[in-house]
Amino acid sequence: MAKINISELDPKRTVVVATGNAHKVVEIEAILSPAMPGVRFVALGELGDYPDPVEDGSTFADNALIKARAAQAETGLSMAVADDSGLVVDALDGAPGIFSARWAGEHGNDAANNEKLMREMAEVPGDRRTARFHSSVVLVRGDEVLCGDGDCEGTVGREPRGEHGFGYDPLFLPSETPGRTMAELTLDEKNQISHRFHALEDLARKL
Repeated sequence: MAKINISELDPKRTVVVATGNAHKVVEIEAILSPAMPGVRFVALGELGDYPDPVEDGSTFADNALIKARAAQAETGLSMAVADDSGLVVDALDGAPGIFSARWAGEHGNDAANNEKLMREMAEVPGDRRTARFHSSVVLVRGDEVLCGDGDCEGTVGREPRGEHGFGYDPLFLPSETPGRTMAELTLDEKNQISHRFHALEDLARKL
């Protein structure tokens, strides 16, 4: 990822996105920029190498705020946006929830997390396999905090399918795309129904 000199940015017209993922910045900018004309969105990873903050909140919104505040403090820019998301399974009382990325013990081990999900859900009948991906997106402007929330409803499959996406996508069947897992959707198809898309739209309405 190309580096940007912070000193060249207008601090009043720049939003730092707490991510190293350029695609996420494009998605966020596309939805929020109409409500924030003239503002530039840049990825935190473009501004330098910063340590990840400890995400010890009790909700998705808490952890998104932790990341946004950290990006704000590390860069000195007044505006920052961050998101936190995960899978919420009804039959597992909401697990893995905020622990989605590290549910099996190692952060970001998608294969282990999916294997654990299949084990936990092995005896759960079809009508009780409901779940949703949830996203909370937080924007901080100085001391002001705005939050948008969004869900993508669906069910947990019995075996992984699909080559796209990441995390629990191969096991999650969105209600809006019957018979297809999230990992079987193109990026454009996924973005149109994703929990982050809905959360960003919710946030945009509050700007």
